[in-house]
Amino acid sequence: MAKQVRVMRMSVEQPLWRALTGYRVLTMLYAVGLFATEYDEFDRPGIAIAYYVVLCVWTFATLPRVQNAAACTKRFLAVDLAIAITGIVLTPLVVNDHHIDSGGPTLPSIWTAGSVLAFAIKGGWRWAALASTPVAAANLFERGHPARDTVHNVILVWVASIAIGYVVEVARASERTLARALEIEAATRERERLARDIHDSVLQVLAMVQRRGAVMGGEAAELGRMAGEQEVALRTLVSGGLTSVSRVSRDTAQGAVVHVIDDERDDGGPDDGPLDLRALLAPYATAKVSLVEPGAPVPLPPPAARELAAAVGAALDNVHRHAGEHARAWILVEDEPDEVIVTVRDDGPGIPEGRLAQAEGEGRLGVALSIRGRLRDLGGSAELISPPGQGTEVELKVPKVSRGKAGQR
Repeated sequence: MAKQVRVMRMSVEQPLWRALTGYRVLTMLYAVGLFATEYDEFDRPGIAIAYYVVLCVWTFATLPRVQNAAACTKRFLAVDLAIAITGIVLTPLVVNDHHIDSGGPTLPSIWTAGSVLAFAIKGGWRWAALASTPVAAANLFERGHPARDTVHNVILVWVASIAIGYVVEVARASERTLARALEIEAATRERERLARDIHDSVLQVLAMVQRRGAVMGGEAAELGRMAGEQEVALRTLVSGGLTSVSRVSRDTAQGAVVHVIDDERDDGGPDDGPLDLRALLAPYATAKVSLVEPGAPVPLPPPAARELAAAVGAALDNVHRHAGEHARAWILVEDEPDEVIVTVRDDGPGIPEGRLAQAEGEGRLGVALSIRGRLRDLGGSAELISPPGQGTEVELKVPKVSRGKAGQR
């Protein structure tokens, strides 16, 4: 049985990195445009031109650095912030006093906020506060005194970067929680699948050994007793102790990643065509089991067809075990436009009221897992009708376009 690996990648952080990349380019062009329109206010335009050359080369050369958290290293952040602060500190040396007194923009202008936001996205609100502080000090130094507009801009950058950093931390925590939930859901489904398979094979063999051993007596009785003990232990393990080790979740630079390893049967891969349900149900027809089916094929996706056939097998096993050796059973297949309905009916004594709930409480999950569990995974339903003394009827419904995970590959 081969394995199929599906990778589900979740990241609410990645769009922020893409937005930051665009922001850095646009604000660099904005800063250069401001310089061109206010060229007359620059006493030393040569220094400003040299700075803008460095700023443009740095911005374009470091675009890959702001693609994700892994590429955005601490060294890059430190150099990036240093370039922004250098531009702020150089502003009084290249502009006239009127530019500063009127609250004109610094050399990097709003490009500086991109450096602070990179800290926020990379490390959260604490890193944002750390980066905002030297930027605030540089702006106050550039102005020479704490003017109202300067203080306003400093506080705005401070609050905005810290808020974005906090949102990023919450988003990361949510991603990890969601990845863990998906992992648990996948493990639960795998446990139920294993429980169905074990119920359909090992548990039934152990139960048969126990019954035959009790009838034969002697050493066979002791063997039957041991088989009964192992059946109880295995039922307990199946109902609550199995965990999946094939589901992994982790937090990476690309977001939370969940690897789900699915069982892929050799006789029905994801690219195979639909299976004819009649061919899968034909082996169940015996002298005591009558199969009534349509004259035309009943196509279903391979996973859905196999699971539906296995549910029919589980229902027939219950007939053989509980309705007696002489009980007869009938399988009726109905091919409706939107769904396939398979009815399994017997002429046994029926199921006493409350017996199913009692059996489930004892760990006997044949109906709960082998029948209802399979149909639930397919997006279908299983209805059991059993009036005392009038036999039992199990109606299995499966949509032709499966809504359950068993039909998704």
